[in-house]
Amino acid sequence: MLCGSCGQTGMEPVCSTSQATAGKMFHTHSSGSNSLMAYSRLHSRPALRLLTKRTTAASAAAQRQSRRAVTVQAVKTPVNGAVGNSSSNGNDSFDKVSVDELDEFDPATSNRPLTPLLDTVNFPVHIKNFNRRQLKQLCKELREDIIYNVSSTGGHLGASLGVTDITVALHYVFNAPEDKFIFDVGHQAYPHKILTGRRSRMPTIRQTGGMSGFTNRSESEYDPFGAGHSSTSISAALGMAVARDFKGRKNHCVAIIGDGAITGGMAYEAMNHAGFLDKNMIVILNDNQQVSLPTQYNDQQQAPVGALSGALGRIQANRPLRELREIAKGVTKQLPEAFQEATAKIDEYARGMISGSGSTLFEELGLYYIGPIDGHNLDDLIAVLQEVKTTETVGPVLIHIITQKGKGYLPAETASDKMHGVGPYNPKDGKSISKPSSKPKVASYTNFFADALIAEAERDSRIIGIHAAMGGGTGMNRFQKRFNSRTFDVGIAEQHAVTFAAGLACEGMAPFVAIYSTFLQRGYDQIVHDVCLQKLPVRFAMDRGGLVGADGATHGGAFDITYMACLPNMVVMAPSNEAELIHMVATAAAIDDRPSCFRFPRGNGIGLDLAAEGISNDLKGTPMEIGKGVVRRGGKDVAFLGYGATLVQCLEAATMLQKAGVSATVADMRFCKPLDTGLIRQLAKEHSVLITVEEGSVGGFFSHVSTFLALDGLLDKGLKIRPMTLPDKFIEHGSQNDQLAEAGLSSYHVAATAMSLLGKPKEALLYA
Repeated sequence: MLCGSCGQTGMEPVCSTSQATAGKMFHTHSSGSNSLMAYSRLHSRPALRLLTKRTTAASAAAQRQSRRAVTVQAVKTPVNGAVGNSSSNGNDSFDKVSVDELDEFDPATSNRPLTPLLDTVNFPVHIKNFNRRQLKQLCKELREDIIYNVSSTGGHLGASLGVTDITVALHYVFNAPEDKFIFDVGHQAYPHKILTGRRSRMPTIRQTGGMSGFTNRSESEYDPFGAGHSSTSISAALGMAVARDFKGRKNHCVAIIGDGAITGGMAYEAMNHAGFLDKNMIVILNDNQQVSLPTQYNDQQQAPVGALSGALGRIQANRPLRELREIAKGVTKQLPEAFQEATAKIDEYARGMISGSGSTLFEELGLYYIGPIDGHNLDDLIAVLQEVKTTETVGPVLIHIITQKGKGYLPAETASDKMHGVGPYNPKDGKSISKPSSKPKVASYTNFFADALIAEAERDSRIIGIHAAMGGGTGMNRFQKRFNSRTFDVGIAEQHAVTFAAGLACEGMAPFVAIYSTFLQRGYDQIVHDVCLQKLPVRFAMDRGGLVGADGATHGGAFDITYMACLPNMVVMAPSNEAELIHMVATAAAIDDRPSCFRFPRGNGIGLDLAAEGISNDLKGTPMEIGKGVVRRGGKDVAFLGYGATLVQCLEAATMLQKAGVSATVADMRFCKPLDTGLIRQLAKEHSVLITVEEGSVGGFFSHVSTFLALDGLLDKGLKIRPMTLPDKFIEHGSQNDQLAEAGLSSYHVAATAMSLLGKPKEALLYA
C-alpha cells in the first residue's frame, strides 16, 4: 500500500487507521513498525534477496490495484447502497422481471417467456464465450424460466431466484463437473439444474418419476453431493478436497452454503477442521438474511452492501496481495518464535482493517475471508471468483456474498417468507392457485397442532414453544403471534433445541419442541442423553411423520417411531385424525414426569366435527389415558391394528372386505409406548389374523407388538401376524398417494394382505 502522506510502500500491516481520498490511501503508523524494521533488516541476507524482489513487485501490483479499486468505488457507490441496485452494478433492467413481462406468462396456454440466450445453453460450457451483457441477460432469462416453471409445479422459489447470479458466475469461471459445486441447502440449485442439462425436466420437478427438488448424485454428474438437510456442504467439500490431494488432482471444491444453513453448528465444525487442514477449497457464503423461513431473530436489517463492499472484496481477492501474504508467511516461519507471533498479530490487525465486521470469526477458524460482496453484481462476482481461482496460495477461502431472497420477482421480494416454498401460483402476481374441490376446506394438521398448543398455553404459563428455523413449516409462527416472548427459534440447530428444552424442563417449564421428524434425527444424541436419561418432561411434536409427497426421501419421516419408541422413559403417540392430535397436545402438556412425543402427517385433517369429539371452540383438548387404544370398528375374521394416520387405510380396507364377506376389526392403537397390552391380548384371542399397519420403518410399532405377543405366549397357538411398514428403501418424491402405493400401504394393499392371510389368494388379486 502507498501512503499518500509519507510515501512509504509495503507498510500495510502497520496501518492503524486509513482513509481514501482522491484515490490515495493515508495512514498513521503504529508501534508495530519496530517489528517490521527488524523484519526488513533480514532482506540483507543473500538467501532472501530474490524473495525480496518478488515481494516488492507483488507489493507494487497490489498498490496499483488498491488505488484503482478505491477510485472506482468513489464513482460507483450508490446513494442508498442497496444490494443489487441497478445504478451501481451496471445490470440495467437485467435483475428484474417487469410487470409487462409477467403479463405475458401463461402456463395454462404454454405461453412461455422468451429466452433466446438460455435456449442456446445446454451445459455450462456453452456460456464460456458470453460477454458480460449476455451473462446478465442470461441471469434474467433464468429467473423468468424458474418463475414460469415453479408456478405450475410448486417448489422452492425464493432461494433459487436469489442465487441465480452466483450460479451463473460460478459456471462461467469454474469448470464443472471437474470442479465440484456442493449446494447447501439443495433447494438453492434450480438455476444450477437448468444450466447443467436438466432444463427440459424442470416441468417434472418434485413430481412422481420426475426430477428431484434437491441436488441428487444419481441425477447428474454435476451434482457431486446430495443435500436436502442443511449445513453439510463444507464438510463434504473438505472431504472432496482431501481426496483430490490424495489423488494428485488440481480441481476446485466449492461449497455454496446459504438460506440459513450457516446457522447450523456442523458448518462451524467443518470450517474449524478446514482451517486446521489448510486445504485449498472455497466456501461461498450466500447470505440472504433469511433462516429458511422468517424467524423472530431476522428482524435486524443488515447494513446495505454496495459498490464499496464490492471494491473491498476485489482488493482482498487480488492475487498479488494474497500471494504477497503467502510469501510473508513463508518468511516468518524462518524467524524466531517471538517475531513469528508479532508478525502474525500485525497481519491480523491489517486484515481487520479491510475486512467486513463479520470476518474475525471466519479468520479465527482459519479461513481467508473476502467480502461482503453484492451477490447481484455480476461484474464483481466474476472478478472475485477469477482472482480466487487463479491465486496460487494454500488454504480455505470464504467469500461472503450478500443476496436478496426472491430477487427479481416482486411478489417474492415483498412476501414475508420470500416465497420460500410454494405450491402452484399465478406468475403475474404470485397468488396461490387452489385446486377446485367440492369438499369443505379442512385445516392442516400443522395448524391444528399450533392452535391446540395456543389453547394449552392460554391456561398454562409454563408452556414454551421451540423450533429450529421452521416457524412457518411447524406452525410455530401462529404460536408466536400470540406468545412472542414464549417462542424461541434456535436457528438450524436441532441439537441445541433439544438440550435447550431440557434446561427449561429442569427449571419447571413445559417446553414443546416442534421439529419435523426428519430433522429431529439431527438431535438424537441429545434426546437420548440429555432428555430421556434424565427423565425430563420435554414434549416433542414431530411434524411430517411418514411420507411427505413432493419433498421426497430427504424430508420423509420414516424413522421416528423406531428411534423414539426404543428409548426408556419416552411416551410415544400418534393420532389418527385431527381430533386425536388436539387431545394428544393436551396429553403431552399434562405429562410432567417424563418425556413424550407425538407424530402427525403432512396434509389436512379428515374433516371431523370437533365439538362432537369433545373439543372446545378454541381447540382445547382433553388429556387421554396413557397407553390406551380404542376399537373403531368391530369384526371377527381379521384385526387391523392401525397406528397413526394409517387408520384411514385400515377403515377403507375393512369396507372393501365387508363387500367380499370378510368381517374386519379396526383398532386405533394411539400409543406405541406404552402399548395397550390389554387390547392387543383381547384382539389376539378373538381373531386368527392380526395385521399391524404403520407409516414408518421396520423396527417400529410392529416390533413392540410382536415382542409383547411372543413374551405373552400368544404366538404359541397358531396366531398369524403380519407387519405392514415402509419398505427397506427410500421413497422418492411424488404425490403422497403414489408414495403409499409404492410403499405397499394403500387401502388396497391392506385388504389384499388380509385376504392372503385368510387363505384367499385369488380374492387378494382383486385388490392388487
